[in-house]
Amino acid sequence: MAADLHPALRPLAGLLGTWVGEGAGHYPTIDPFRYREQVTFGHVGKPFLVYGQRTTHPDTGQPMHAETGYLRAAGGQDGDAIALELVLAHPTGIVEVEEGHLRGRVAELRTTTVGLTATAKPVRSLRRRFVLADDELTYDLWMAHADTPETHHLRATLRRQHPGG
Repeated sequence: MAADLHPALRPLAGLLGTWVGEGAGHYPTIDPFRYREQVTFGHVGKPFLVYGQRTTHPDTGQPMHAETGYLRAAGGQDGDAIALELVLAHPTGIVEVEEGHLRGRVAELRTTTVGLTATAKPVRSLRRRFVLADDELTYDLWMAHADTPETHHLRATLRRQHPGG
């Protein structure tokens, strides 16, 4: 039996499901690239969404990146904005905590903490913006890395493949 969606997550219910699409990345220190992506938002009846993301090379299908974590409804509301927290782990030795808000169908989050293992690349900060329009989810990601200031890094458009709930 599936768990009921926690009441605090009702504003995030539109994210539930599996999203698939393509994106592009660029950064001053690397060559531009493209990728395929699958993102899943699920729930277990608690006040958080379970988040999983995987990217593959568009030509070879080889894995490129992954991240997993939780999107939490933080319980606060400021006018029409709902407070959010995103907690993620990356297989590259990076963990991040982002805080922000959801206003309508736009979520904006910025790192408050970045943890790095001894072998992780020197990521200093990340910022994300998600926009939901019915069955289309777009996002942009900015990153500050080593001596490079916060710079736009990724953009993707995903379409809902399977509803969640």
